[in-house]
Amino acid sequence: MLNGNFFRGLGYLGEGFGLIRQPGLRLFVIIPLLINILLFSLLFFYLGELFSGLIATAMGWLPGWAWLQALDWLFWLLYGAVIVLLLAYGFVMVANLIGAPFYGYLAERCEQHLTGQPIGSDEGWAGIVKDIPRSLWRELQKIGYYLPRALGLLILGLIPVVNLVAVVLWFVFNSWMMALQYVDYPADNHKTRFPVLKQMLAERRLSALGFGLPVALAAMVPILNLFVVPAAVCGATALWVREQGSARF
Repeated sequence: MLNGNFFRGLGYLGEGFGLIRQPGLRLFVIIPLLINILLFSLLFFYLGELFSGLIATAMGWLPGWAWLQALDWLFWLLYGAVIVLLLAYGFVMVANLIGAPFYGYLAERCEQHLTGQPIGSDEGWAGIVKDIPRSLWRELQKIGYYLPRALGLLILGLIPVVNLVAVVLWFVFNSWMMALQYVDYPADNHKTRFPVLKQMLAERRLSALGFGLPVALAAMVPILNLFVVPAAVCGATALWVREQGSARF
């Protein structure tokens, strides 16, 4: 059933952007952000070098006509488009793998900020290090949930006429997946198992989709997607805190 409030869900990401500016939360935003910037800068540079070599090889196979050789700018334009798409769709998955221990602690501190109540034991950096294996396993569970469904939608997208419906389904699924991805952080802090979390979100599906929609859109915008991940963690924590009073959360 479509329970929840879609428009209320839309507001949680905006609340998340406000929360990441709070002094007590900034540190746990900055560190994974710097790691992600470094990683993707190196990836961008490596792919640029690789693509440069491929262009040189491809141009060597072509006839030596001046106008044809001048088309190397087109190859670079295509490279830029590919990189933008790579960053858009690959960023969230990789960023979550890297930042999972930090984001779990960010969700914990964010919930404490919202409720005024401590969540679990405050072990600080030692707790972050200790939680690395469990956080990575949790991320792999989400990837395992995502990939077969994404593959099914991809196959549907190859079928004429059906692919019109597949586009809509893909967009809805990505919105659902973004909600599931980020609400998992506060849920994990409360030792909520992943299958239970899915049922909980299903009970507030409209709120979840309302939250996931702007997150999915923002993740496709370069530069903005660097900041949307921690904001989505805080927004999802706000969703967890606000919605558990109106549902069996």
